[in-house]
Amino acid sequence: MKRTWLGLAVAALMALPAAAQQVTIRWGDVVGGTHPSVQMIDRIAAEAKDKSGGRIVIQSFAGGQLGSSRDMIDAVANGVQQIVTEGAANFGAWVPSISVVEAPYIWRDAAHLDKAMNGPIGEQFNETLVKARGMRILGTTYYGTRHITTTAKAVKTPADMAGFKLRVPENDVFKAMAEAWGAKPTPMNFGELYLALKQGVVDGQENPLPTIKSGKFDEVQKYLVLSGHIITPRLVVVNEAFWQGLSAGDRKIIADAVKNGIAWQNAELIRQEGTLVDTFKAAGVTVITPDVNAFKAPVVAKVPKMFESKWGVGMYDRIQAVR
Repeated sequence: MKRTWLGLAVAALMALPAAAQQVTIRWGDVVGGTHPSVQMIDRIAAEAKDKSGGRIVIQSFAGGQLGSSRDMIDAVANGVQQIVTEGAANFGAWVPSISVVEAPYIWRDAAHLDKAMNGPIGEQFNETLVKARGMRILGTTYYGTRHITTTAKAVKTPADMAGFKLRVPENDVFKAMAEAWGAKPTPMNFGELYLALKQGVVDGQENPLPTIKSGKFDEVQKYLVLSGHIITPRLVVVNEAFWQGLSAGDRKIIADAVKNGIAWQNAELIRQEGTLVDTFKAAGVTVITPDVNAFKAPVVAKVPKMFESKWGVGMYDRIQAVR
């Protein structure tokens, strides 16, 4: 009888499902911890932890703690780091056409960006990235509309940018845009930018208003030029092998949390953009509202043609046609 009960007990234990596995995710971003992009990670982490009963732990590393943009993309591709939030053009080494989404003056507004990147065009980019480098796009965020700031010069037209040392991200589309204005593009890691502006290594930079604020660039910049030249998408990208190694249930928990986090972040950035111009004015920054078409014309005339072979013939126009 004892043997029978023991056998039944062992069988019952063996029939129980295995304990769910602990999941730890390292998620990096180059922007500072006060930026909504990083606050988004914290919100996603809280939701994933709650929905998984504490099993899924997302660790947030802001301010370039895990390295530069390129360092973290390589780390995600190699599986050392699980997720990164980064500008779409920085994935152009593996998906050449994807840099088109950071092309100057390609987007009408944030809604246009969201519709294109969550439709067939975005899926095409995703499939290519998975095959080429083993990374998957979990979502696209609205990073904001980019504007120029300058340390000492009141820039009102592209003519004022002749020889102007403009810090740009480390990608060719931004360099070409600066050159179309007559500026001298100066690629630089984001983490080095504040000091470079303060010391006059560069004459100015360009970023969305919330990034200018979170980076404290308004402390070392005199002018804000509302050029509105690029509406920037950033991608939440995960290592594909790690992603496929998760259970279907855990993938759903994380995907749902990412979707909710992105919706919050996008709304928060748009809200901040509506108030920050006045905030900068109050802090003593001189705000210049230029003729945007004057900045747009030389860029649109030059940049799309330069990158047509890279983006794919007609891709620029295809994105602009999304309604």
